[in-house]
Amino acid sequence: MSTTQDRTSTEGYEWVALSVTTIGSLLASIQGSALIIGLPDILVNLKADFLTVIWVLLAYLLVTTAIVPVIGRLADMFGRKRLYNAGFAIFTLGSLFAGLAQARYHGWDLVLARVIQGIGGALLFANSAPIVTDAFRHGRIGLGLGVNQIAFAAGFILGPVVGGLLAAIDWRWIFLVNVPIGILGTIWGILRLREPETLPGGQHFDYWGSLTFTIGLASLLLGLSLTAFPAGSPRLPYLLIGTGVVVLAVFVLIERRVAEPMLDFSLFRHRLFSLANLAGGLNGLARGAVLFLLTFFLQGPYGKDPLQAGILTAPFGLAFLAVGPISGFLSDRYGSRGLATAGLLVSSVGLLGLSTISATTSYTVLALFMILMGGGSGLFSSPNTNAIMSSVATERRGIASATNIMLGNTGQMFSITIAFPLVLSRIPQKVMYHIFLYGGGMEHAPKVLAVFERGLHEAFLVSFAVTLVAAAASFLRPARPQGELAVGA
Repeated sequence: MSTTQDRTSTEGYEWVALSVTTIGSLLASIQGSALIIGLPDILVNLKADFLTVIWVLLAYLLVTTAIVPVIGRLADMFGRKRLYNAGFAIFTLGSLFAGLAQARYHGWDLVLARVIQGIGGALLFANSAPIVTDAFRHGRIGLGLGVNQIAFAAGFILGPVVGGLLAAIDWRWIFLVNVPIGILGTIWGILRLREPETLPGGQHFDYWGSLTFTIGLASLLLGLSLTAFPAGSPRLPYLLIGTGVVVLAVFVLIERRVAEPMLDFSLFRHRLFSLANLAGGLNGLARGAVLFLLTFFLQGPYGKDPLQAGILTAPFGLAFLAVGPISGFLSDRYGSRGLATAGLLVSSVGLLGLSTISATTSYTVLALFMILMGGGSGLFSSPNTNAIMSSVATERRGIASATNIMLGNTGQMFSITIAFPLVLSRIPQKVMYHIFLYGGGMEHAPKVLAVFERGLHEAFLVSFAVTLVAAAASFLRPARPQGELAVGA
């Protein structure tokens, strides 16, 4: 470990770095859950259709997923501070544009604003974990990552309430409230963040690899998303998927021939790094659509309005909030493999329980299953991230963090595209639209209710099975970092 890092740690820099990254995490997580509550108002006021509003959600996730590995590589070349602060500024600008969206564009200008937010979000997410890892001394990284998770959980809990209150004034404030916070966060980062680690000089950027990866992954994810949420020509999804596969194949060929690749495949020769990332990607696949489906369940069979549905998902976030920091601290002392694996197994129990819920299930039982899901996720997340970040040398932490985020987000997008055909596409669009907009239950449509519940059970059973595979991957990885990329246990 460098003497620079020792010095900055003893001066309390680790908590300064954590405060800056926590603001970004809190802002992004509040935005996500608050936006879900505000979508019905957005749909009405912008005269948009249901699928356009869904793309308001998907555009952000797609852009963040596609470009975050490139940003991770840039962070390893030029440092974390400037890119993180740029992300704050771009996210703030995207929020301003989103709050100014006009009805004459029927929501598509809002989708574009969400793309800008996604670029900013990718810069924030790719650099957050490396900043915390660089700042916290060895043996305390899990603690830092665990505390950082508090912001995600707190934002998720506060989001529905904040979104409901702001939407009651005007839905635009869900985005505009980010502007002053984002400006303050950017200034705070410029003034207080440092580059505690010295990165190697004279590095070269892999332009062709970065271009082909971004185009290939974006085309593949966009094509898969369009199969679930159609827009445009029916042939477009298949054209995009084919293009994505071909361009990604070209990307692999390029990466094997360049001296300094954007994505160094040698990282995946290390079992800890590869299996921990596999577990993270599978976890994203398993739980990516869970809250999306629970929201529809609470507004459909349970008959709640969007605000009530958002508040009733709080047990998930509360359990995550309670367990995440503790598991991060414990992973520093006892290792991460057992904790991460146990977290996935606990989550699988919650998912298995959710595969049995119906309109007559008591909220107490439903809350218990959400607690198991949230607690298991909190138990898994920071130890798994700690393992990934601790398994690589300092100069590769940017791409390591970005790879972890990219695989998790890719899993989430696959999860949504799988869950939608299983559950929502079987429901008449008029009924689905009414549930999404107003809630209010399905007691007057028993056949639709039965179809919905059957699809819901199938989706949760798929998630349960995927989580067991993720747990196996987590268990099979080494307990400690090994090989030349290791920087310690």
